[in-house]
Amino acid sequence: MAIALQRFCINRKIAPALSIEAFFRLVNSLGLNKVELRNDLPGGKVTDDLSHQQVLELAERYQIDILTINAVYPFNCRTEQVRQLTESLLKEAKAIGAKALVMCPLNEGVSVPASETLNAMRDLAPLYAAYGVEALVEPLGFPQSSLRSAAQAQALIHDAGVPFKLLIDTFHHHLYPQADEEFSQINVDEIGLVHLSGVEDTRPREKLTDDERIMLTSQDRLFTCAQIKNLEARGYRGVYAFEPFAPELVNWREADIRREIEQSIALIQQHVD
Repeated sequence: MAIALQRFCINRKIAPALSIEAFFRLVNSLGLNKVELRNDLPGGKVTDDLSHQQVLELAERYQIDILTINAVYPFNCRTEQVRQLTESLLKEAKAIGAKALVMCPLNEGVSVPASETLNAMRDLAPLYAAYGVEALVEPLGFPQSSLRSAAQAQALIHDAGVPFKLLIDTFHHHLYPQADEEFSQINVDEIGLVHLSGVEDTRPREKLTDDERIMLTSQDRLFTCAQIKNLEARGYRGVYAFEPFAPELVNWREADIRREIEQSIALIQQHVD
């Protein structure tokens, strides 16, 4: 069975040159209604120069659900700066109706003990609860990441006793060598979101960076469609969010974004149906 359109979401990383209104309008025109906003675009603000009320009004006008803000980084470094960033983003998420706030681990070649990551989750859980925003923990598969394994991330969530969910990213799944063999350990009912992108670059996976992340193509070396098929077979019925990162996206016009989204969804439906 084809994946329903309402299960697809568009991360604003695909449209860094578009205003929020133009982005919402484009998503709506594609028959979609879910987006992710970010705090790492060139302007540095989740809502650009718009007030929270203006974003709410635009979301209502274009029938858009804001699923997440990306992201708290590095969530597993227990500093006052991280706590302040988390609270600031949670306030913003609540103000614009975003349902979740993504949490990314330290990704600088410095190891963080599992116990420290667990305690970071326990530290931040009351903040998330206070604002009524869901936490999505996204392991990063890069060799320099302090939390590469989705199975380990889910185990730490359980051990911490916090109501967090897992965010799976098909790019980071590919980058972590043990991901496939560990996949059976993951409870798909506790996956809150799946990020999608594609890579055609032929370098070894340990050499890949966010700059190589494009939309899906038939030459995709991440085997994203196969990953989706596996998730669906395991019973995942949540949302898939397109999250390309390549620098050339800043030059994409609305027509380019529209084409890439439509082609990617068509490719998924062709292979997963």
